[in-house]
Amino acid sequence: MDRKKDLTTPHPVDSSSRRQFFKAAAFMGLAATTAPSLMATPLGRAQKISPPQRVPVRPFGASKIPVSILSLGGMFDTGSNQVLLRQALRWGVTYWDTADCYGGGRSEEGIGAFFSRFPETRKEVFLVTKSDARDPAGMTKLLNRSLERMKTDWIDLYFLHAVNHIDELSPEVRRWAEKNKASGKIRLFGFSTHANMARCLDGAARLGWVDGIMFTYNFRLIHDEALKRAIDRCVAAGIGLTAMKTQGGGPYRPDTSAEGDLAEKLLARGFTDKQAKLKAVWEDARIASLCSQMPTMTILMSNVAAALDQTSLSLDEKVGLERYAQETRQSYCAGCAAICGQAAQAPLADILRSLMYARDYGDMTAARDVLAPLAQSGTFHHLDEARLREAEQRCPQGLPLRRLVADAATLARSWTT
Repeated sequence: MDRKKDLTTPHPVDSSSRRQFFKAAAFMGLAATTAPSLMATPLGRAQKISPPQRVPVRPFGASKIPVSILSLGGMFDTGSNQVLLRQALRWGVTYWDTADCYGGGRSEEGIGAFFSRFPETRKEVFLVTKSDARDPAGMTKLLNRSLERMKTDWIDLYFLHAVNHIDELSPEVRRWAEKNKASGKIRLFGFSTHANMARCLDGAARLGWVDGIMFTYNFRLIHDEALKRAIDRCVAAGIGLTAMKTQGGGPYRPDTSAEGDLAEKLLARGFTDKQAKLKAVWEDARIASLCSQMPTMTILMSNVAAALDQTSLSLDEKVGLERYAQETRQSYCAGCAAICGQAAQAPLADILRSLMYARDYGDMTAARDVLAPLAQSGTFHHLDEARLREAEQRCPQGLPLRRLVADAATLARSWTT
């Protein structure tokens, strides 16, 4: 495959009207099978203004590579969604994110099938995948397997997957990254993190050799002072930033007083709650891209519509989101894993992440990918009730950790009985 790759030139603006885009999008969306917890529909604002039909781009850190502000999260069977991949490119969603473990490898294999069929599209895509290994030999094995699966000669951004502590980026990992960048197998290197985000980002900025980070960031976390300072340090260090888990725990809870008024106001302005949550992240110019799992055409269509719409959230809407976040804080793990993990001497943040996938997103495969290894290692068997109670008392969000851990254990047992 041609290793010459020009990702520095944005795509030309399509001259068709926005109205035509949404008519086509709506038609395609009617046939999509959509998870209820993720369902969203582009709304009336589409009929009023006509911006370009391709998702905007932002420069990715010091590399200055333009990446689409909406990233296609590949935690689904991409092999069965080839039309969706094609449509994502047509709408300018050119940042594709996957991992060696997603779908047992089927996500990478599906992307490979797409590149085999449309080899000319490879140079359009900013391709990201991840390694669960931390040692150079294991990383080399997984990188080569990812290249083979995806039928490509290079990865644009290669991540260590789910880093919890910055010391996982050892000197050996740095030498490995520099070697593989020099060989052309990877262009950029970094990590993803769901836990201890502020500490991980701050540590990466101090290291001085990390190119990119994907981290949990949403309307619930944009006011976190430690995280805001860490983001500033990363930007100053030239690190490209990608936000994930941007829905902040899934759908609204109808039993909150903040929900009803806010939802009505958003709908009146032409947004669903999910589109508003995306906008809240995009309004932070420090974030290059936002990664969203989009396994159906309806979700892709809705997210693209939000990306194309240039209307900012009003102050009232931002205040409404913040109020909602406060009212529902006891239902959301903010990723401060060092607090509860140290108290319980257990990976509670990972356990809670598995429940998020299962309950908020209806993604049992993702839940099982996280939870099954914990169950197999005997994590639940070795949990201490007194330590769990202490972790619960320390949790800044006030999460009912003992009940949630019990729910996760029950879910894990359901897969083994």
